[in-house]
Amino acid sequence: MSLISAVNLPYKVITVSGPEQLSYLHGQLTQDMNLITEQNFMWAGHCSPKGKLWGVFRLFKYQQSFMLLGSEPEIDASTRELKKYGVFAKVNIEPLNNAKIVGIHSSQLNNVCDLLGLNFSQQQSACDFGDNKAIKLDDTRLILIISDSYELPADIEVSNDPSVFIEAGILAGEPQINAQNIEEFVPQMINLQALNGISFKKGCYTGQETVARMRYLGKNKRAMYIVQGESTSPLEESELELQLGDNWRRAGKVVHQVFNPANNTYSALAVLPNDTEQSALLRAKNSPEVALKILPLPYSLDDQ
Repeated sequence: MSLISAVNLPYKVITVSGPEQLSYLHGQLTQDMNLITEQNFMWAGHCSPKGKLWGVFRLFKYQQSFMLLGSEPEIDASTRELKKYGVFAKVNIEPLNNAKIVGIHSSQLNNVCDLLGLNFSQQQSACDFGDNKAIKLDDTRLILIISDSYELPADIEVSNDPSVFIEAGILAGEPQINAQNIEEFVPQMINLQALNGISFKKGCYTGQETVARMRYLGKNKRAMYIVQGESTSPLEESELELQLGDNWRRAGKVVHQVFNPANNTYSALAVLPNDTEQSALLRAKNSPEVALKILPLPYSLDDQ
């Protein structure tokens, strides 16, 4: 087998343990915690009392504890808020230290799994291997949470450029919010419902009233879109503009972005009005020379 490329990912993990971990998180997150097992991961949002997201996470179990994986700004915000109310429950909330988070993006993922000794059944999206955890995002991508003492097989070469892996996640419409957008969007604005990341049957949790109102009263007017264009360098972009005739007007905000130097491509997730046409012409506000087109979402937002 030829060398397999892997990358160190800029993610962090919160671990929540203790006798009341399930009930505590059930009252904090958008996901039904009873659905989380050792063999799966599910998406979940953590909202403020006003229903605005502190962060959105890949949620899974490992060694009798729940773990939330997300970007550093999301993890920092949610750790702070979870600890604030965790003092009233029998839970321990701590960052997962002494661990590395590695991404693998390969068209030969079955071979990679064999090499690592990973056994995913047809319905399984998470599994343990030794003292480590593997999350299967789709048929081409894995996230590995591995201890510092674990050595990857020699056939796996790890680099520090995650751009291709992050680009694949953006093109899959997987939400992530940056530091500037903490506590700004309700879960439906970043399409969390389309990834089965919101339970509308579980009962009360922090921010639930707002999230339910968005669904049942049709209050939500925004959605997350995938946008892409050519660029010669990374952009420090926060806003997009929409062309209307000969004019441009504010369209929405970028919540996650990446520049892939291999093909000079800028890809981003942006929250725009949910009636924005697929054919809309967009540009980066602070880099107006970068024209952007909307790509199709790989999932449906209908009837959500």
